[in-house]
This record gives sequence, C-alpha cells and structure tokens, in this order.
Amino acid sequence: MSTDWIELLLHPVRIRIVTALRARGVLTTAQLAERMRDVSQATLYRQVATLLEAGVLEVDSEDRSHGPAERRYRLRPDGAKITVEDARAMSLDDHRRGFTAAMGALIGEFNWYLDQAGADPARDRVSYRHMVLWLTEQEMEALQNRVQEAAFELMRRRPAPSSRPYLVTPICFPTAGPGD
Repeated sequence: MSTDWIELLLHPVRIRIVTALRARGVLTTAQLAERMRDVSQATLYRQVATLLEAGVLEVDSEDRSHGPAERRYRLRPDGAKITVEDARAMSLDDHRRGFTAAMGALIGEFNWYLDQAGADPARDRVSYRHMVLWLTEQEMEALQNRVQEAAFELMRRRPAPSSRPYLVTPICFPTAGPGD
C-alpha cells in the first residue's frame, strides 16, 4: 500500500463518508451532510471529490429535476479496502491514525443515531461491551475467521423490508504483552 493510499483512507472525514455509504449504499452530499452535521459543507464536498477522483466512490446517478445536478454516490466494490498485506505494511503510527479515524467515524455514526427521533438503544439492541478472552494465536485466528465468515455471509444479503442497517465494529487487540 502506498503512503498516498494510507493517507487517503485514514483521513477522519473520508472514513466517515465511506462508513456512511457502506451503511446506506447510495447517498447524495446533502444526505451525507445530514449525517455529519459537525463537518462543514466545503470540507464534505472536498473530501467527496477526493474519494471520487481516487476511485473509491463513483456516481450512481444524477438528478437534474430541481436545478443544478444532484449526484448520488456509492462505493466502488473494491474502492475502500485495506487488505491484510496492506495492514502488515503500515507503520505503528499509521495504525494509530487509522484506529483514531475509525473511532471518530464510529462516534459520528453513534451520535447521528442518538440524534434521530425515536432512538431507543435498548429496543435497537445497541451494544458497546468490552470482553476479555484468553486465547492462543491459533484460537484468535479461528475466532476472527468465524466472525468474518458470518459477517460476510450477512453482508451479501439484500435488505429486506423489515431490516435496517447495523454498524458492527469488531475491535481486537491484546491487552498485555506475551508472557505478562
């Protein structure tokens, strides 16, 4: 992964745009702005343009019925992926920045959810638990593979009329060094 690609994907506003589009599929900049009220319109438009130019986003459609064209954006299928090899090539500072940007996106999405009329964390099964699991490296790999397989299976499904998007963010890291 090039330094430019790391910079592109680990930017706090750009990661929030990617997260919002993963959740909703297709959005206009006005809809993105509604989800990210703390981001100025100029910044949002600039970051959407950067992602579009880099090939992370594509224009899904344009609506010209109300004056200037309103574009609807979607993620390109492989436009915003960091592979295992990419992650291995990242520096510790890259990982620190990436985690910080991801947490910023998560906080932004959670605040957007809480600001919606009728938000009900208990009814909506909101969860933000910490669990400590004592695992060998092989057990950790098996757990990650099982979670990933289950998630990928569900991600391939089409939305049903009664379904709604949930942001699921597995975060795994050791809380002590080897032998501690």
